[in-house]
Amino acid sequence: QLQLVESVGGLVQPGGSLRLSCASSGTTLLPIAMGWYRQAPGKEREWVAHISSGTTFYRDSVKCRFTISRDNANNTVYLQMNSLKDEDTAVYHCFLDLSSRWWGQGTQVTVSS
Repeated sequence: QLQLVESVGGLVQPGGSLRLSCASSGTTLLPIAMGWYRQAPGKEREWVAHISSGTTFYRDSVKCRFTISRDNANNTVYLQMNSLKDEDTAVYHCFLDLSSRWWGQGTQVTVSS
């Protein structure tokens, strides 16, 4: 069965950096896309970024701060987050698209001084 396992998030000061990873297992198929959503307390889940066929896409609020990349050999997607802001605080969920969408369990990222 396909599984997505995310790295542990953490507490970071504003302006700091953090890298999330999401490793997939249980499939040999090349994903159509992999990426990240996030959900802040009291807010709707929102799309953050995704990568598909080597092309990357970002929501406007994270452009130039976040970088998504994928290691096909290890079936892992990464989200490098720089210049973090308080408003980036959320639970981050990775996803993988094949014929359907699969989700990771979510990892907490807290940006606070």
